[in-house]
Amino acid sequence: MSLPGLAEALAGLATRGEVMAYGDLARALALPNPGSIARLTAALEAMMIEDTATGRPMRAVLCRAKLNDLPAAGFFELATQLGRFDGQDPVGFVASERAALFNAASLR
Repeated sequence: MSLPGLAEALAGLATRGEVMAYGDLARALALPNPGSIARLTAALEAMMIEDTATGRPMRAVLCRAKLNDLPAAGFFELATQLGRFDGQDPVGFVASERAALFNAASLR
């Protein structure tokens, strides 16, 4: 599943070195309620699969939960299933993925 404007929004975040809460991103993409977060999450999961298949950092890491700076639990579950996360040190894993995205964006 893809959402119009999602890839561009995440590229903008990477260029600026920023992250965004899921709800804020859903609103920025003008996703209608109810179900906006579910649609956003499904699109982010599809991107995670695509990013893993192409060897890129996972762009979904630029989303954060409402109450902290880390992605939601589902991000880590899928990252584990994809063989990208070993279940240890989620903070370090997120920092590494974000740094890779920020660095790649700065090289463009």
